Order: sequence, then structure tokens, then C-alpha cells
Amino acid sequence: MTAHPVPPDPDPDSPHPAASSLPSDSPIATDSPLPSDPPLPPVDTLLVVDVQTAFVTGEGAVPDAARLVDRTAGLIARARAAGALVVHLQNDGPPGAEDEPHTPGWELHHRVEPGPTEFVIRKPYDDGFEETTLGAVLDGHGSRAVAVCGVMSEMCVRATARTALDRGYRVVVPYDGHATQDCPAVPGVAGAVPAAVVSRVAAYSLGSDAEVTDPAAAVSFTAPSRTVAPSPPAGPVRGSVA
Repeated sequence: MTAHPVPPDPDPDSPHPAASSLPSDSPIATDSPLPSDPPLPPVDTLLVVDVQTAFVTGEGAVPDAARLVDRTAGLIARARAAGALVVHLQNDGPPGAEDEPHTPGWELHHRVEPGPTEFVIRKPYDDGFEETTLGAVLDGHGSRAVAVCGVMSEMCVRATARTALDRGYRVVVPYDGHATQDCPAVPGVAGAVPAAVVSRVAAYSLGSDAEVTDPAAAVSFTAPSRTVAPSPPAGPVRGSVA
């Protein structure tokens, strides 16, 4: 496995930008779609990780949550239109957590359309595959390539993407399709790290096997090789209107 190529700084005579700022042409710092060259091959599965009310609304929302919601909504709409498999992962937080089951913050933000190619799977751990039916659902549909979006970049998004890679799936993590919180400063150890930098490092840490430098707008979808009857999810199917 090799590292992702690192693009040169916009001004080769300037030092590398500090963690607290991003160059104006950074993929994280712009809403402009950056076309793939060549275009990305389509994926047959979309994994929407923990896009739950607590993480995209109110005081606990990730920075620029509206942008994330827009990107994930677009991905879901295009996946449905193409007949791709859509799996909403829903985290079950511990008692007292903002995503504690059956609390308002736990509810999925995007509307769910349960059916042969759309599922909700509850998960107890960061990794969406661990002790859930996710692997069985993907195998049952003949999935080969997945796009992963949602929150938090360095936790559940990365853990799920990493296992998907280990299981042999092609994995696309669009850079503007996942988000997290700022990393707070630790006095005497390190300064604060902006959320956008945390997200980018988390994606790049997956290595060159993952495709992490394209925007959500560049991701296209196709139907998986098989359409099967819905498998029992790891918990009840739930969802709320965005």
C-alpha cells in the first residue's frame, strides 16, 4: 500500500499552511465540484453513516452541518434513482449520550424508504460491520463497490470504510460527504485542529486503496448485481423526515 500523492502548495515559496487555516484551493475549503479525471466508475452501494439528528442539528451539530446534509441528501437521491443499495447506519449510543436509542437525537435525519434496496441497520460500535447484518446485506446483494458518507470522519466513517476495504470492496469516501467536530487543544501538548483537517487526515489514513479526493457530486451509482428480499436488520427500522 502506498500513500496518496500530496499536491504542492499553491505558492512553492510559502510554508505549509498551519492547521488552523486552509489554502483557498483546498478541496475542503470550496463548494466547487472538482471533476474526476477520468470520471469515477459508478458504485453499487451507499453507506450513510450516523447522519442522526444530534450530529447535524442544534448545538451538537458538526461544523457546516447544512453542507453535509446537502451532500448526503444528494448522494441518497442519486443512489435511489439508479437502483443502488442504500444502507443507513444508526449508532446506538450509551445511556445519557446524545444518540441514546429512542431519544430525539438518535433519530435518522434523512427520510428512509425501506424496501428491497434500502435498509436501516443499527450498530453498537464505530465499525458498521461489527456485530451487525451489514456484511450479510452487502453479500446478499452482490455489492462490489461502496461510497461511504456521514459522521464522524475519524471514527465511524473511517472504521466502516476500513473494514469495507479489508473485505475487498472498492471504497469511495467523497471528501465533502463526511464531517466531524473540531479537535480541541490539549494544553502543553498540541493546539486545536479544525474539523476539516481532522476529516481530511482521517480519509487519507485509509491509504491509496480508498478513493478520497473526489467530491460527492462526482460519485455516480448503478444497481448491484442482485436484488433480494430485505434481510432482517440489526434492530427495528426507524427514520424521520428531514
